[in-house]
Amino acid sequence: MTSPGQNQPADIAELSENLRNVLKLMVREIRRDAERRDNGLSLLQSALLGCVDEHPGIGVAELARMQHVRSPTMSGQVKALEAAGLLARTAPDPDDRRRSGLVLSETGQAHLQALRTQRLDWLSQRIARLSPAQMTALAAAIEPLALIARP
Repeated sequence: MTSPGQNQPADIAELSENLRNVLKLMVREIRRDAERRDNGLSLLQSALLGCVDEHPGIGVAELARMQHVRSPTMSGQVKALEAAGLLARTAPDPDDRRRSGLVLSETGQAHLQALRTQRLDWLSQRIARLSPAQMTALAAAIEPLALIARP
């Protein structure tokens, strides 16, 4: 018998499976919504804009490592985003003239902000369908979910 506050392994396994399934469904729906909006970017390209925004000056090789794709694949994606006017390269690194960093252009910043607004609107519409008690439960779940998400 377990004391209050302790979880039995079966309970943890079942909770883990249920959470994994719900998160998978949420991600799938977010992706479907993004595809329906047809903003002209692939999901990878949208993710790259966010990554460059969080790490201004990041290099192509580092970006490829962070996104778990090969450097040639990343180079093609970066070139497409540059051609679309969403990314720009910084001046070459004085210590390594072969390396230049990536930053969002003004157009890229506006595009990324629009993407974030669309995603927030999508999620807000779904949360608005919840009962007050369900919203309270969701609010209480944010902190534990954030702890789970930390490495």
